[in-house]
Amino acid sequence: MNPLGISTMTRGIPLCDLDMNRTFPGSENGSMSEFVAARLVQDLQGADVCVDIHASNIYLREIPQVRINVNTSEKLVPMARHLNMDFIWVHAAATVLESTLAHSLNAVGTPTLVVEMGVGNRLTPAYGDQLLTGLLNLMASMGIWTGPVKPVREPIVSTDHHVSFLNAPCPGIFISSVGHNVHVKQRQELGLIADPMTGEIRHTLYSPANGLLFTLREYPVVYEGSLIARILDEYPSSKEELA
Repeated sequence: MNPLGISTMTRGIPLCDLDMNRTFPGSENGSMSEFVAARLVQDLQGADVCVDIHASNIYLREIPQVRINVNTSEKLVPMARHLNMDFIWVHAAATVLESTLAHSLNAVGTPTLVVEMGVGNRLTPAYGDQLLTGLLNLMASMGIWTGPVKPVREPIVSTDHHVSFLNAPCPGIFISSVGHNVHVKQRQELGLIADPMTGEIRHTLYSPANGLLFTLREYPVVYEGSLIARILDEYPSSKEELA
């Protein structure tokens, strides 16, 4: 939908300076991106299910996950379980951007799942293969696909109050001390922030909780407040959580 953006490696349409995934549901009387967004919603409305596939941005690395608005979780979480993802993150309504494709489609009754994985502007073949297995499994569960399917993993299901955030307290260069997609302990060292001119260590970063490190800073330059990590806190089973 945005070939000029692909060519220039930007989310927005060049010259218009508009991010298409912030212009939904669009308008047929608006700018070029708003017109395309409106027609795209018209084309997709009424589908049995849509899967909106994203990498993260260039700053963060994400494990394969599905993100769902809490207002649509009752309908979408059972579908998301088929997608072979590691994690289903049910967001509070306040954190969901109403100008996205997924929100606009869900608002008109078209079930839409947002998948996020990897790092922006990159392909991770293993994640693609993992999702392909999930897509076939989801289609088989809906009677769309009649071919063979592989077993899928049981995802962790969590809501916002089970996620801890770690932000940079000062600017500098972030150097990770741990790998991505690992379990960490509270107060475990996650990384350092160094002065880019002198190499002096400005701050040592520690995990705020026990749990799964599912988001980790990929881009080294940070400013005060930059997101460093998200940790899925240890908590009761997903069945208990949804009860």
